[in-house]
Amino acid sequence: MDYKKLKLIKDDPWLEPSEQDVLDRFNRYRERLKTIESDFESLEKFANGYNYFGINYDEKQKGWFYREWAPAANALYLSGDFNEWNPEEFPMKKNEFGIWEIFLEEKKFKKSFKKGTKVKVVVDSMMGRQFRIPAYIRRAVQDEDTKNFSGQVWIDDRFDWSDDKFKLKKNQELFIYESHVGMAQEKEGIGTYNEFTDNILPRIKKAGYNTIQLMAIQEHPYYGSFGYHVSSFFAPSSRFGTPEELKNLIKTAHQMGIAVILDVVHSHTVKNTVEGINQLDGSDSLYFHPGSRGEHPQWDSKLFDYGKTEVLRFLLSNLKYWLEEFHFDGFRFDGVGSMMYYHHGNEPIDSREKYFRQGVEWDAITYLQLANHLIHTLKPNAVSIAEDVTGMPGLTFPVEDGGLGFDYRLGMGIPDFWIKLLKEYRDEDWDIHFIWRVLNDRLPHVKTVAYAESHDQALVGDKTLAFWLMDKEMYWHMQKDDPDMVIDRGLALHKMIRLFTISLGGNAWMNFMGNEFGHPEWIDFPREGNNWSYKYCRRQWSLVDNPLLKYQYLAAFDREMVKVIKKHKIMSSLYGNQLNMDEWNKTIIFERNHLVFVFNFHINHSIEGYEFRVPEPGKYKIILNSDSAKFGGHNRIDDSIDYFTYQKENDPSHYLKIYNTNRTALVLEKKI
Repeated sequence: MDYKKLKLIKDDPWLEPSEQDVLDRFNRYRERLKTIESDFESLEKFANGYNYFGINYDEKQKGWFYREWAPAANALYLSGDFNEWNPEEFPMKKNEFGIWEIFLEEKKFKKSFKKGTKVKVVVDSMMGRQFRIPAYIRRAVQDEDTKNFSGQVWIDDRFDWSDDKFKLKKNQELFIYESHVGMAQEKEGIGTYNEFTDNILPRIKKAGYNTIQLMAIQEHPYYGSFGYHVSSFFAPSSRFGTPEELKNLIKTAHQMGIAVILDVVHSHTVKNTVEGINQLDGSDSLYFHPGSRGEHPQWDSKLFDYGKTEVLRFLLSNLKYWLEEFHFDGFRFDGVGSMMYYHHGNEPIDSREKYFRQGVEWDAITYLQLANHLIHTLKPNAVSIAEDVTGMPGLTFPVEDGGLGFDYRLGMGIPDFWIKLLKEYRDEDWDIHFIWRVLNDRLPHVKTVAYAESHDQALVGDKTLAFWLMDKEMYWHMQKDDPDMVIDRGLALHKMIRLFTISLGGNAWMNFMGNEFGHPEWIDFPREGNNWSYKYCRRQWSLVDNPLLKYQYLAAFDREMVKVIKKHKIMSSLYGNQLNMDEWNKTIIFERNHLVFVFNFHINHSIEGYEFRVPEPGKYKIILNSDSAKFGGHNRIDDSIDYFTYQKENDPSHYLKIYNTNRTALVLEKKI
């Protein structure tokens, strides 16, 4: 394909000097895809690895095949409780591709090798003899006494998906509820898939969110890793229940009209050799780069060698597995910036050329292009979101047009900005022009997920917005009949920051569970330092359920905010159109998709008869008012008032006058 036909170059003239780099990137992808299609017929068939590797039942031959890629190993043996863990009874055979295989005939092993049977593979290598968990295992369970993990034979009992007709609509606006199943319950312990289905899904539906992003689903040995040190990529975490229970969660969400996307970790993996795939065949270069190149310096983990065919098959098969077997509706890819550069995004990229020529991991980029091509081939309306801070050109452009193929990127700079603002600046020193620039800092063709805070801001070492705003006062002054200046300020700014972000910052919205009602405190997983406590590893839903507490105000505002933004298609509209920037009164007014948004961040300036220009003449009504009593405000504005535009002599513009109260956000709609 001639580079002139790459739409990315045509749509972004800034890239014209780097056109050859973009073309080279596209050609690497095209050549890799061509090779895969030549060897495996299609990318979709190539991604069927989970039906070949690991433990699979063969209907024709009536038995079990187990296959493992381990070219450097001397010998492999299948072992488990079905043969009392005999390490040599069942040797496997190796082919010319370094793939080991064994077949267990059903009639011989029907009673001993069945659903729930614990298994491991004994690997004889340069590291000696080790009991390991198969790389493609579909379930791994932890022994309560030894705390060691074992693989488990898991037969799909033909889960009934027949009535699951849910499909994401093309270009559907996303309101994402970021969730962690284990800590979604109020009890001091680990929540389950079933509890999430019964207790949390109705809350998400009521709150108005239409998409769930599930974290920590892929099995991980250390609970406190938040699921980002994956050991078994094809195994849903057994801490939360069975694979069928996860499927039921997804199916139930679909019945509620809610999509479910998986927070998938393909950027690195845990170093563990007991639970994970590190040194599975004895070498340090099976799935990973050898030596220091295969080590992530900040994350203490292993880095994939995306240039290897079997690594591509492993990861692409993993994506297909979650889409096909569990009906996930897409993925949020963790650590994309880390994947794309050898410096893992830790070096400044301050010129166009550095995007393409400074430590670029081209094999990883090719993998991401293949991944997005596969995802959108299998499910055209599936969603893929990139966690990336590097700003790689073409990240959210279609692969066939020269991009990487993601649908969205996370607007990671937005929550960092809000936290920095709250930590380092007095309210009266906020620069409204800088706030405006940060919230609009994205290219028109780069669809962005806006969020004011996520799980990152809630972890130990940081604080949620609510806790930054109100801190210890939340423990003593959240009763509705207890006026408090700190809480008043906190409630007001919490509502304003979230509305400002959702209305201006992107093309989709994300919220971490509980933050919609100002969940207090931080997230701290059980560890030695806190005596393995679950006190801070849960969500206190009783706070928002208590009619006497102010958390209900924030939850009610969030529901109405999402409702307004959703109804008026704000997420899919163009940028906000600036109408008024008033530094003295800390007031920002803009229009987006025919709604007028007014934000007065001032600490005490409330102005009667505040005048500003609007795009169209007519009658305007307030449809959302953060100062309303039902949202914990001071009820200074009468929402029933009709606001009529007027003109000035020799001025073609149209104006409105309102009561512009401090620390208040208003949304007005033109009614006539």
